[in-house]
Amino acid sequence: MNFKPIKPKKISSQIADQIRSSILAGEFAPGQKLPPERELAELFGVSRPSVREALNMLAAAGFVESYQGGGTIVKSLVESSSGTPLSELIRVERERALDVIEVRKGMEAWTAFYAAQRALPEDIRKLAAIVDGMAQNLTGLKSSEDLDANFHIVVARATHNVVWFHLMQTIFDAMKEFQRGVWRAVYLTDEDHRTLYGHHKAIFEAIRDRDPAASREAMLTHLTFAEAKSNTYVNQARQSA
Repeated sequence: MNFKPIKPKKISSQIADQIRSSILAGEFAPGQKLPPERELAELFGVSRPSVREALNMLAAAGFVESYQGGGTIVKSLVESSSGTPLSELIRVERERALDVIEVRKGMEAWTAFYAAQRALPEDIRKLAAIVDGMAQNLTGLKSSEDLDANFHIVVARATHNVVWFHLMQTIFDAMKEFQRGVWRAVYLTDEDHRTLYGHHKAIFEAIRDRDPAASREAMLTHLTFAEAKSNTYVNQARQSA
């Protein structure tokens, strides 16, 4: 027999395992700060050196990145550490945002499909709250830019597939500046805002009603509209350059 002695697992390894599990469960988004060391030590009931060692282990594995005086940030599971960051590419070559939207059409149609199959009651409540907020913003043409972005992230989270979630969060972080420009330059009329609201309401209702095919089609309709508006924005910017 080749039995080996049982060794108790280090405290720091147990802490790292729990934090890793939380990241993989989508409880922490890419770019989100983990609680401070002192707070984590209190939550786990351990010393700060044990927490620090656990965070170092997670950093070495590529799950987090620590900054002097800036805390510990969750890294994207799909972000490349080499090459030009997507956000910089879009900033330098604005037309590349249209490539990203083309990719989003394929990705998000399927995130909506899977969300309709897997969304939990809490996911449905979050989507409902966002859609209600967009409805309220129709009065006075208030911008729903942040609600719009959050809606898509919540749909991705509702798939309960951490890769979908990290992909979408990474893409939205990269597109943030471009999307802000689109909202302020081409989503100007009451009709535009009501169309956007109607799209999000249709996606939400299809997910709520557990209709994957309708969810996918509603998302594709929305992103095709967004693609056309983004194309208009890029052309306007090109002409004014």
